[in-house]
Amino acid sequence: MIRGTMSQPARTSPATTTDRILDVAERLVQTRGFNGFSYADIAAALGITKASLHYHFATKAELGRTLVARYADAFEGALQKISAEQPDAYQRLRAYVKLYADVISDGRMCLCGMVAAEYGTLPVPMQSAIRLFFEFNESWLARVLEQGSRQGRLALRVAPRDMARMLVGALEGEMLVARTYGDAGRFESAARLLLGQLEPAAAEEAAPRAAGRRRPSTARATAATRRRSQPR
Repeated sequence: MIRGTMSQPARTSPATTTDRILDVAERLVQTRGFNGFSYADIAAALGITKASLHYHFATKAELGRTLVARYADAFEGALQKISAEQPDAYQRLRAYVKLYADVISDGRMCLCGMVAAEYGTLPVPMQSAIRLFFEFNESWLARVLEQGSRQGRLALRVAPRDMARMLVGALEGEMLVARTYGDAGRFESAARLLLGQLEPAAAEEAAPRAAGRRRPSTARATAATRRRSQPR
C-alpha cells in the first residue's frame, strides 16, 4: 500500500468511518472499476449496514466524486513533494513514473485511469473531477519538461505540453496492458524506454537516423523538380 501518493493519504489519527469507507471503495475501484462494485461490497468489507453507508454518502455518485477528489489531492501532494525534493528535471520525471510503478506493483491501477475507461457511464461531477486530474498532471509535467529542456537535461522534439499529454497517455495505457498480463515488470520496462527517449544522447542518435530515412524521398523530390524544369 502506498500512502500519501496515489493511494490512501497518510494519517496520524485513527481512521474515521468515512475514511474507512473511502479506503475500501478506493481499493475496489482500483481493482474492479467504479461500476464493478456496490454498496453491499463495501458494507460486507467493513461489517456495517448499507444504511450506514448511505448516511455518509447518500449516493454512489457522491462517493465517486469524493474518491476522485481525494485521490487527486493525494497525487497533487506527491507532486509537490517531488518538486521540493528533486531540483533536477529528469529525476522529477523518474519520481513521477515511480508513482505509477508503485501502484501497479501493489496490484492496483491509477484510480483516475481506471474510471476514465468508464467515462461515458459516470455521473457528470465525476467526469469533471477526472478531467481536472489529468489537466493538473499535464500542466505539472509540461513545466518539468520545459525546465529540463532549458537545462539541457531533456531533449524534446515536440512542445512540452504535447509531450506531457503523450507521457500521461502512455503511462496510463501501459498500466492497462501490464495489468492484462499480471506483470508489473512490463510497465517498468516500457517506462524506462519512454524516459530514455527524452535523454539528450538518445535524441541526438535518433536525429541522424530520421534524417537518413528522409534522404531518399528528398532525392526523389529533387529529381522530379529537375525533370519538370527541363525543356520539352
